[in-house]
Amino acid sequence: MPTDCSATQLVFEGFAGRQVVGCFDGGAVTSNGGGTLLREADRAIGLTERVARCFRDERAPELVVHSLETLVAQRVHAIALGYEDINDHDELRNDPVLGLLSDTLEPKRADVATLAGKSTLNRLEHGPKSGAGRYHKISVIDTAMEKVFLDIYVAAHKSPPERIILDLDATDDPLHGDQEGRFYVMSKTCLRHDGYYRCYCYLPLYIFDGRHLLVAKLRKADRDAAAGAKQEIARVVAHLRRAWPEVEIWLRADSGFARDDLMNWCEENRVEYVFGLARNKRLEAMIADELAEAKAAFAATDKAARVFKELDYRTRDSWSKSRRVVAKAEHLKKGANPRFIVTSVPAERIGGPELYEVVYCQRGEMENRIKECQLDLFADRTSAATMRANQLRLWLASLAYFLMEAVRRLALQRTQLANATAGSIRLKLLKIGAVVTVSVRRIKLAFATACPVAELFALALDRLRRLPTAIAA
Repeated sequence: MPTDCSATQLVFEGFAGRQVVGCFDGGAVTSNGGGTLLREADRAIGLTERVARCFRDERAPELVVHSLETLVAQRVHAIALGYEDINDHDELRNDPVLGLLSDTLEPKRADVATLAGKSTLNRLEHGPKSGAGRYHKISVIDTAMEKVFLDIYVAAHKSPPERIILDLDATDDPLHGDQEGRFYVMSKTCLRHDGYYRCYCYLPLYIFDGRHLLVAKLRKADRDAAAGAKQEIARVVAHLRRAWPEVEIWLRADSGFARDDLMNWCEENRVEYVFGLARNKRLEAMIADELAEAKAAFAATDKAARVFKELDYRTRDSWSKSRRVVAKAEHLKKGANPRFIVTSVPAERIGGPELYEVVYCQRGEMENRIKECQLDLFADRTSAATMRANQLRLWLASLAYFLMEAVRRLALQRTQLANATAGSIRLKLLKIGAVVTVSVRRIKLAFATACPVAELFALALDRLRRLPTAIAA
């Protein structure tokens, strides 16, 4: 039987002799009930307060309707909840749970909501440097924003670590418009295809320590993957050594970062490195015997075989000195698979097999974190016209990652979501329906009785509520 839907009533297929109808008249109902956990995590690490201080606000105070803290929290929390587009906020500004991010229950004017719409948030994201025009009164202070990333990272540790390993990687950020700084590339990507892509893109630089994000730097794609990495590492290392003078710092990256200037800087500044090294005929000739040995072992066992060898190697003209190289002569079913890494760590401190298999091979986990940022939290939504606006968008997406990581780290340890991605946490824990009622004494969120994650949600909330403000235990 055909259905009949109108603007006031939705009619569905009947059931057991009864009509099934619906209507959008449920009142204050939200699908973002779990977003209250993000609000508690924000309080625990002081995210919104820290980030709001990174902006200059030149608006006339008597005309301000939405505070900077509200604007920042609204945008970052919405990204974490899956709303990537500013246009979404014309509806989200009326969401009763997101409304808890405002500094007031009652808007300052009768013709506005407690949260900002797309036009106001658009001014936040597209605000260039200070004093640019009458409609751009909010501007971001780049150095302050970069420092927030490192401050939150340091605060996430109860005590100074003995050693940290920082992973560096560059990734593609495809563009589909006429954005400033776009560049057409034909290069291999680790995220989207098995082959080659041909598109305009940016080449952002990421630095992680495990799940902790320290740097998200937007760059043009018309340069080497390691371009600017030395400057970013110098800034990060200086900040970390001020906080932890005795910490041992290692860098880990693929062959795109095995550049002489970066390695020289590390050697001069007590920073160890383990970088991949692109193979070539000279290197392969130096392990010809080991490749033959691995091939013979494979032929005898029909199982992958590998032999390691220590090399003292210098390129013909791009390196200023010889360096320790660990070679892996491996033979697989598909044939020879030689691999190389270059390192500043002496052989007497850590052997080649352990350095390659235990230390270097863990580098691949960083790619999962980049995927999480780009695919779950829309870090590749760089569709603004200017690079400055797109850098701010990248930072906002990264701040949403901070929120999700705080929930995972502080509230979900030793649960089934302890290692879940941001997308899984959002789907299972945050996108929960709730009816919101407001009275004189309280705001009540009525969740579904049959909510499958009720116990986990209560546990996560209890853990977050026990944390004092602005700490990350």
